Amino acid sequence: MTPETLPDDMPALQAALNAERTARQQAEARASGAEAMVAHLKLLIAKMKRERFGPSAERSRKLLDQLELQLEELEASATEDELAAGSTTPDTTAVRSVIRKKPVRAPLPAHLPRERIVVPAPPSCPGCGGKLVKLGEDVTETLEVVPRQWKVIQTVREKFSCRSCEKITQPPAPFHVIARARAGARLLAMILYTKFGEHQPLNRQSESYAREGIELDVSTLADWVGTCTASLAPLLELIREHVLTAERLHGDDTTVPVLAKGKTIIGRVWTYVRDDRPFAGPDPPAALFFYSRNRRGEHPNRHLAGYAGILQADAYAGFGDLYDGRRRPGPITQAGCWSHSRRKFFELADLRKAPLAIEAVRRIDTIFAIEREINGTTAEQRLTVRQERVKPLVDELEAWMHTERARLSRHADVAKAIDYMLKRWPAFIQFLDDGRICLSNNAAERALRGIALGRRAWLFAGSDRGGERAAAMYTLIATAKLNGIDPQAWLADVLHRIADHPASQLHELLPWHWKHRDIPAVAA
Repeated sequence: MTPETLPDDMPALQAALNAERTARQQAEARASGAEAMVAHLKLLIAKMKRERFGPSAERSRKLLDQLELQLEELEASATEDELAAGSTTPDTTAVRSVIRKKPVRAPLPAHLPRERIVVPAPPSCPGCGGKLVKLGEDVTETLEVVPRQWKVIQTVREKFSCRSCEKITQPPAPFHVIARARAGARLLAMILYTKFGEHQPLNRQSESYAREGIELDVSTLADWVGTCTASLAPLLELIREHVLTAERLHGDDTTVPVLAKGKTIIGRVWTYVRDDRPFAGPDPPAALFFYSRNRRGEHPNRHLAGYAGILQADAYAGFGDLYDGRRRPGPITQAGCWSHSRRKFFELADLRKAPLAIEAVRRIDTIFAIEREINGTTAEQRLTVRQERVKPLVDELEAWMHTERARLSRHADVAKAIDYMLKRWPAFIQFLDDGRICLSNNAAERALRGIALGRRAWLFAGSDRGGERAAAMYTLIATAKLNGIDPQAWLADVLHRIADHPASQLHELLPWHWKHRDIPAVAA
């Protein structure tokens, strides 16, 4: 309303003022309500994201997507309402400005080849026509990509006839990764890694290749995947033996939807990770994956039937039989995961600002800080530091939890977090007496993270056999990554060599022994 449009009489002026005040209050109320809903949704999303690898969050991942979409719309609405509220009272209401932070421009990778394009300079000075002398140059770099190139390799085997004996001579046919299949090792490795490492189903790969003019139907790709998995089985067995001879393992599992008779069931993928690097162990790291149709305890019992070392895992009841003293060849030593226990306190501290939870997180973080200092040292050095510096902190934490727990109702969330630790206290303090044990089970969680994130792409496994095949390929790819090896390059070289590689020297193809070699073009 402008001064020119203001009414002259006092009652009309009062009515206009009341109407404007009412409009402003309504706009502010809408903005306030939207902000409250945004805060509520952010709380729910933060909680679900924090538990994204847990069973409850896995069942609710679709709800999380819906909440994030709803949050996006509400934040946009809140901004509009704030602007509307601000426009009605320009003298009293300040509208928050939106400041977009510009990303920091990092230099482009030095290892990439450079193509130099020189912009032609004028032959003479544009101003006076005089002769120009070069002072220097300014270089602007732009990142570009060259599309994937396909090629057909023709292997020519010439025939020769002997003029003396008339015998025909011809070089032997080259080795093909798959008999009677026109697919090179690099192509097969790309298909395998794209499916199991980047979680792109074969139907999407087929569509992508078709857009590039290469017709490879899904059935053909599936045949190649099955054949390659069978060819790589000997390496899978060597990795299995290596993992199960470890002194200590990390164990965990995650859900895998599986198609069964027109519906999906919830299968499981289990992982057991050997990683001795935290205590300066000389043996290379490796990850072993298994698939099962359900989460019954019989599966880890079968996976670890001959194992008798240390298992770092969460409090899953199915592992219980492994820790039984009557077990043969011997009970497995249980080691608790402090990250799991800390997560329960951290959620309450971060989302609800619970004082007891904040104090618990502070105490646990002090222990983690010391553990980071000794990561990578020998087991003996870790044990010494733990006895001198960590054990007093753990004892204080235990006494503090007992004291605070006595004051809390059994229904309190903090009480449940405390009970989770105290009921399993022997497993949680196992690391104080053994330098090989880590404070957390993060190694296994990291191994499963790719599967958890990839489920959105492939939605479900096609069958139980498909789940087993995926577990085998996850084993190979995850082990290569743990050893700092490019999984696709390694798979290509192994597929090229494994058929005629001596069985007694098969260990040379394992990721920690493998050395990159260029595949000859004639046999690609």
